Amino acid sequence: MTNTSLKTAMSGMINYIGLIGALLAMCALFSVLSENFLTMETFKTLSNDIPTLVVMAVGMTFVLIIGGIDLSVGSVLALAASVLSTAMVQWGWGLFPACVLGVLAATLCGAVTGTISVGWRIPSFIVSLGVLEIARGMAYQVTNSRTVYIGSAVDSISSPIAFGLSPAFLAALLTVIAGQLVLTKTVVGRHWIGIGTNEEAMRLAGINPRPSKIMVFALMGLLAGVGALFQVSRLEAADPNGGVGLELQVIAAVVIGGTSLMGGRGSVVSTFIGVLIISVLEAGLAQVGVSEPMKRIITGVVIVAAVVFDAYRRRNERAA
Repeated sequence: MTNTSLKTAMSGMINYIGLIGALLAMCALFSVLSENFLTMETFKTLSNDIPTLVVMAVGMTFVLIIGGIDLSVGSVLALAASVLSTAMVQWGWGLFPACVLGVLAATLCGAVTGTISVGWRIPSFIVSLGVLEIARGMAYQVTNSRTVYIGSAVDSISSPIAFGLSPAFLAALLTVIAGQLVLTKTVVGRHWIGIGTNEEAMRLAGINPRPSKIMVFALMGLLAGVGALFQVSRLEAADPNGGVGLELQVIAAVVIGGTSLMGGRGSVVSTFIGVLIISVLEAGLAQVGVSEPMKRIITGVVIVAAVVFDAYRRRNERAA
């Protein structure tokens, strides 16, 4: 193992230990502040709430690693949910084809963002803002700006089957495992990291980064569609206003997990721990009676601290 590989491995291990330590410290703190925190009911609630955020955070990890960002994912989720619910309720489609259609609509949104951003070399920040508005408007059009109630036809995906865990949670966990394997054990994953680290060097090595970058944005859209399926299953309805601000939660979880906003570094497993930290923080603050404005302030402070720590770590790495 080279010195660089050893440093990378050690850095990753330190990151894991730090994140797990922070998560355990939060759990200990909230268990002291609230006698109801460390209960099976809290565990069930968290496991049922996080699948949507988990799968979308996996996709956002890949997007940030290549040096991009996608602010449209909340609206894309709402569009996918609206398409899915409308296909089932108004068109009489079955669950499977309706789910496929919703996921395809979300994947198309991601592909459009990637194609325009990469093809015209426009920052994905700007392009995804435009797609955010387009997807939200289309969600309103599809549902006539009304919540579409589906009922129990979709609730099996989010209904606990064993130990309070649902198929949605297990699928989200498998997504994390698959995402980590793709990122660390495949040529595609190494290409994504290389693009985020030094895109020009990838070009000089004879590798065209454009198809890979478009693929990542399309994958982000696909996972937003899967997240929409989980959300619709949990709520048994699709709200065209759903997912507002969700992109901020997704990015926050990924950044807290240690993925760099500058690209080139990230871990899907760390992102999963970041999701747990965000979810435990929100659940704990709610249980101890913190007001909604104060919850947002505290969450924002945690995000800023994670970004500052990332900048500090990058500066130290360059100095070394």
